[in-house]
Order: sequence, then structure tokens, then C-alpha cells
Amino acid sequence: MRNGHSSAVDQTGVPVYRGSQAARGSSLNNNNSTATDSRQSLDESREHHNHSKAVHSNDNEDNSRFTKFKSRRSLPWYQSRELQIVGAITLLSLIVRLWAIDYPTSVVFDEVHFGGFASKYIKNRFFMDVHPPLAKMLIALTGWLFGLNPSFDFKEIGLDYIEPKVPYVPMRLMCGIMGVAVVPMAFYTVRNSGHSIHAATLAALLVLFENSLVTQSRLILLDSPLILFTAFTALAWVNFHNQRKNAFSDDWFIWLFLTGVGLGLSGSVKWVGLFIIATIGTSTINQLWDLWGDLKVSPRSWLNHFIARAVCLIVVPVAVYMLMFEIHFLILHNGGDGDGFMSAPFQMTLGHSLQDSPLSVAYGASVSIRHQGTKGGYLHSHASVYETGSKQQQITLYPHKDTNNDWIIQKKDGTVPEGLEYIQHGDVIRLMHITTNKRLHSHEHKPPMTEDENHFEVSGYGFKDFAGDANDEWRVEIVENNDEESGKFLHTLNSKFKLVHTNMNCDLFSHKVKLPKWAFEQQEVTCMRSAVLAKTTWVIESNIHADYPEDAPKVNYKKPGFLGKFLELNKVMWETNAGLLDSHPYDSRPSSWPLLKRGISFWGREQKHIYLVGNPVTWFMSTAAIVIYVAIRGLLFLRDKRGYNDDFNGLREYYELSGGFFFVAWAFHYFPFFLMDRQLFLHHYLPALYFAILLFSVTFDVACRFIPSRARLVALVLIASIAIYSFRVRAPLTYGSEWTRSECEASKVLTTWDYDCNQYPDNYAQYVSNAAAKTAAVESTTNAEEPAANVDSFERDTEPQEQQAVSEGEGVVDAVGAGAAVAAAAAVAEPVGEDAQITDPAEAKMAQDGEIEPTFDFEVPVEDDEVSENEKNDA
Repeated sequence: MRNGHSSAVDQTGVPVYRGSQAARGSSLNNNNSTATDSRQSLDESREHHNHSKAVHSNDNEDNSRFTKFKSRRSLPWYQSRELQIVGAITLLSLIVRLWAIDYPTSVVFDEVHFGGFASKYIKNRFFMDVHPPLAKMLIALTGWLFGLNPSFDFKEIGLDYIEPKVPYVPMRLMCGIMGVAVVPMAFYTVRNSGHSIHAATLAALLVLFENSLVTQSRLILLDSPLILFTAFTALAWVNFHNQRKNAFSDDWFIWLFLTGVGLGLSGSVKWVGLFIIATIGTSTINQLWDLWGDLKVSPRSWLNHFIARAVCLIVVPVAVYMLMFEIHFLILHNGGDGDGFMSAPFQMTLGHSLQDSPLSVAYGASVSIRHQGTKGGYLHSHASVYETGSKQQQITLYPHKDTNNDWIIQKKDGTVPEGLEYIQHGDVIRLMHITTNKRLHSHEHKPPMTEDENHFEVSGYGFKDFAGDANDEWRVEIVENNDEESGKFLHTLNSKFKLVHTNMNCDLFSHKVKLPKWAFEQQEVTCMRSAVLAKTTWVIESNIHADYPEDAPKVNYKKPGFLGKFLELNKVMWETNAGLLDSHPYDSRPSSWPLLKRGISFWGREQKHIYLVGNPVTWFMSTAAIVIYVAIRGLLFLRDKRGYNDDFNGLREYYELSGGFFFVAWAFHYFPFFLMDRQLFLHHYLPALYFAILLFSVTFDVACRFIPSRARLVALVLIASIAIYSFRVRAPLTYGSEWTRSECEASKVLTTWDYDCNQYPDNYAQYVSNAAAKTAAVESTTNAEEPAANVDSFERDTEPQEQQAVSEGEGVVDAVGAGAAVAAAAAVAEPVGEDAQITDPAEAKMAQDGEIEPTFDFEVPVEDDEVSENEKNDA
């Protein structure tokens, strides 16, 4: 928020001062001055001349802060040029961002995931996602306020919103309004950084007519909230630094505190928000270093500066971030499909219960055995067989509690002693599956998924009156214990152990690999030689025996508090995020982003397409501004080493310092992606693009500094007009509107832009004819003699064809009569989502169906009662 004395910029580019031209000249003539003092832009001076002549009659404007402040705010609001400009741009932004936001009327791209998360919030069902919860909770809140039925699960792209009455428009509007708010923030960030109204207006217009930003803000996605909070943080920091002459004043504290809030909100949407924290942190260190070198600042005063910044920029963001997770935990208090990612103690806080179990484990006990290395769940079996290898009964890892997780521990010979005999380290045992009477077994067959020579199949084997064989024998080796006793005897929860196959000399092993659908996509279990210890470690979780004494020592999990849950969930989020390594049809690497080499296909249907691609004019100009800034700074640095003093009458300092903050912000939001091996997409560059646009507006302001205001206005109109024209050319990709093939081909600036123009008709009249044909087909089907039976039969017959068409990139088939054929011929490839909805801890396994490769999707295994039904159906 600007007052009579706004700042110019510190060494990282944060504004330092803005006042009258006379004062600025005086400051630049002072060799001991470290900042450009009291600079007033020409357009603002004219505004003050027209509306507050009494102020300009004062020769010393620097001493009339209160008079200037009062005169500026005494103007009627409708006469404030800045407010009029901002109002007009914001109104235009509302139109551009929200126009026809109800289309498409079906699920688009990652609405599959973030809309689905909203349903889970409403059902209070725990789920796992790699992003912090703030934006997802805002989406869920909007859906809940407008009556979202949580039974609608957003499970696939193209799923219709209209018939189930999903309030998708308010949910999109929430994101859209956030996108609208970024535009005036861009204006005020540049303006309050000490630049002209022309530069601020240009920045706002370029943000407004950036196709990629418009596309992201029109859908139920996380990027719009992320960019909003990032932009707000930058603006708050600029306004805080403008108060540097009024340290510890109310405004100084307010803007410092709001900066901290913005940091917390940014980090609570996506971890990409950590980059704005790095940006503000760098500027803070620079400020404190400058204050340390200022002999007018006492050590006590410097310490107060440090404490104030530490509290507002460290404590406040952390508190905001943790508060979001506390709300997240309070809402998701029931178990859900994300349980399998979390430890057993964590699951105890989600409505799951576990009775206290006796400490010592005896032969004949009924136990459940949990794997420690993957959080994949319990050692499990059911009455289904492998379709490969031995074709014996399946052994898997299953994440939910179930009776098929229960095993009886027998002695080496398959018997159970009469009295209580407790299991010790080194004992050889057999495990009998209670519900199927099969023993845990391994042999020299290859497992169904893993082809490594050190892996062997683990199965359930046996039949009535069969005593078993040596391949049923496993040696208990305790590898970690809580006390000396639990290292000698097998104890519930306290003893972590391996099961070593005595014949094969391999360890019972599991990893994050899912079995095929015939094994219900549960986690693979093998027997592995030379295995990593973590993947072969197990623990007894429940322990039941009829002969245990009533006073036997018992144990149970200790429920974690908020801090324990918070730390565990963030650790799992980090590990899961780092594990997103599979390829994606539209992923890209950071080196291609500044040049806009390719975009992302979001949605396609009915000869229309939504494709995330930037405005090439804005994109290339902002990239050029980055290159120009680096080149000029490098050249001047080399000249400084040769003894030259290129001050350019203060213009150098003005450009270097004013653009420095935006360049540093761009660098922090761009270069860290080179360190990431996970899937990356063009939309990861959007926060960096925002700061590159601001830097371009600074470059524009410097380039136009010495030309008349009218010529500067002409330059502004020319650049903005070109950007708007470029936006309009590619608007059909942004809005999913009608287009022709020739217009599509003409819009491609680069050959790497891979949206398919063949999907569009040759002329707009074909849209009308296709719609008429579809309507006629529906009417003819409705008038059929047996419409219900015919339609049902047709849908049953064509449903597999529809699914096949989607997977092969032929679009979505509208399954009604001849209209279905027309729609299928004209449809386009359905895109696939990016941020996989995490519903099972198994590793992602990409389907290879046709040209379009669907995104990995961790799916929760079917409940065991469903397994039983499937088994019955198969039988």
C-alpha cells in the first residue's frame, strides 16, 4: 500500500523509495546515498497537479508527507486514475476468466482428483495426496455449501456433471475468482515497486490475457490458489519494505505479518509455495545485512528487527501451515482409501480399533502379521489362485483389517503343543491360513510380477489330511527389539522379525508392486534372496490364544498426537511425491518451459479441445526480459572490474534494484525443478512466469523512461494489443470452444505444439450439422417401439467399445443410435490427469492401452467381501 513516500528497491529488487523528481535528483547526486530517494513518476505528478494544486505549491515536497497523503485520499474515488484503471482491468478480468465457465459440463483433467477429494472431505474419509490441504479444503467447502452429493466421485475425465446435479460451476468460480484477484495484485506490485502507471497497467494486462493462467483458473485445480497466495505474498512484502523509514510502526507490522500469512498460505496449497519463502528469505537476509552495516542502527534495534522478522516470517508461516493440517485431521476423522499409506498407530486415530494383545506369542495363537517396509498392510490370502507360475493360492499384502489376514502359528512338524509354548528367536514354524486351511509356502517358481532371479513365488498350499512339506517351513529371526526380552522371545508389536525359508534360504519379502486385476491389484509378496532388510521386516499386530492367562502382560499401539500425525503425514507426502517417476504423455522438463515447447491436453469431446498452452507473445517477451536482465548485469559487472562507473544518471540502480527482486523470485521458482526427477508439467512454471511478466514490465518502464508520456502510452497499447490478439487466436484451446482446422493449424507457432488440429471440422457449419444429426438420432431412438429395452441392450453391447475407444484415443462415444457414430468420428483423444489420486500404497503401474497412456492411478484394493463375491462369480 503506497503512501506519500514509497520505496525504490533493495539489492534483491524490493522497492526502496518513490517521491518527487527533484528529490530523486538530489539523492542521486549524493555519493553516500544507498537508495534512490523520493522519486515521483511523471503521470502521478500530473495527477497531483490537476487535483491537488495546494500540495504542489509547497517547494519542499519531502516535508509535506501528511499534506500529500491527505490530498491524495481527499480525491473522490471516481477521480482516482489508478483506481479507475484497476477497476476497468478487474472488470475485464472477470469477463475473461469467468466467461462460459460452465463449459465443459463434464470432468476435465485433474478435476478427477481434486473434485474427488472434495467428496471425501464431505464424507470425512481419510485420503492421501502429495499436496498440502488448504486449496483442497477450499474446494470442498465450496462444494459442501452448494450441496455437492459426496456419492459423486469424479472418477473419470468426461463424466457428466449435469444429470447428477453437481455444483461444479460454484467450485470452478471459486478458483476463477482467485485468478481474477491476481490481475490487480500484479498492477499494485509493479506500481508500489516505484514504477509508472504504464508499466503497472502492462503487467496487469499481460497477466490478464495469458492463456495458460486463464485455463488453469477456470477449472477445479490447485494452481489458481497457489498463484494468488504467491502474488499476495510478493505484494505484501513490497508494501512492507515501503514502510522501512517507519520501522515498527503499525503499517510496518501489519505488512510484515501479512507477508508471513501469505507465506503460510502459499506453502499450504502446494510445496511449490516454498519457493516464495526462499525468495522472501533471501531479501530478508539482505535487509538485515544492510541494517547491520548502518551505524545509525544500534545493536539493540537490529536485534528487534531480527526478532520481528523471525516471528512474522518463520513462526507465523509455520503456524498457518500446521493449522491447515489440524483442520484437515479434524475433518478426515474416519478411515478411507488412504489408510494403507499410514502406520498402524496413525490408523488408530481414524476410527480403527485394536484390542490389547498379550505380549508373548505362543504356538497355536491366531495372529495378524503386518509388513513394516512398505506400509502395504497385512500378510493376506484368499481363495483365488495365481494365473501364472504354480497356479496355487495367492499370497498378497492387503491394507485393511480382515479375517483373511489371520494365521495360526504351528510348530515345524505342523502340530500345536498341548500347553503354552512361546516362540523364540531361531524357531522354525509353519503358518496356517485360517479361512482356507492353506500353509504359507514357497518353491522354485517365478512370482507373477517380479522377474528378478532372486525372487521366488510365495503361495498358499495344502489340502485336507495333508501334513505339509519342507517348503512350508520358515525360521523366525528377530532383527529389532524394544528390550532384551523381546530380542529372545517373539513379542507382539515389540519384536520386528524376518521369516527365512529354510529350504530356499530366502526371506519373506514385499514391495510396492501391484498384482494384476485377477489378483485384485493387491501388493505382491515374494521370497527373496539377498533382500534389503527393511522390505523383509514384519511384526505381530494381533495375538489371540484361548489358553493365555487373563493377567498376561498386554500391549497396544500408542495413538499419536497432532504433532506425530503431522510429521508422519508430511514424511509420507514427501516420499510419495518423490516416487512419482513414471512417464506421462504430456510431461515435460524445465529446460523446455521458458520456450513454451509443449503444453498439456486437458479435455477433448465433440470436436472441441482444452489444451494448456501459454500466450507466445507474453511468454517469449518475459523470457527475453530474463535474458536481457542477466546480460546487462553481467556486462556492467565486467565493466565495473575494469574501473568504469556506468551510472547512467541513476537509471542503472533503478533498473538493477527494481528488477532484481522479480528476477530472484523467478529464479527460485524455476531452477529448483532441475533437481527433481519426478513427473513435471508446464503448469509448474506458472508462478515463475508471473514474476517474469513483472520483470518485463520493469524492463518496459526503463526502456520508456526518457520518452514522452504519449509515446509511452502508444508503446503500451501496441504491446498489449499484440498480446490480446495472440490470446484471442488461441482462445478456443482455453475455453474449449468451436474452431476450424485451418485456424488451428495457423495458431501453431512451434512444431512441438502437439494439439491435434485434425479433430476440428473444416468449417463452423459442420458443428450445426453434427448437432442436428445427434438430435435426430436421439429422437428416433426415443420413438422406437421398445425404447427402454433397445437402449439398455445397446448400452450393454457398446459399453466395452466405449471404454476401448477412450483408451485408444478415439474419444468418448455417445451411446445413442446414429448420433453415437457421428460423435465418435468427431471426438478427440481424452487427456489424462497429472496429479494421481493416491488410493493405495502400491507403486504406479502405467496401463498400455492404445496411443494414449493413462496416468498411473493408485487404486484401493477391493474389500475382502468383494473379493469373495468375485471368487463366487468366477466359480
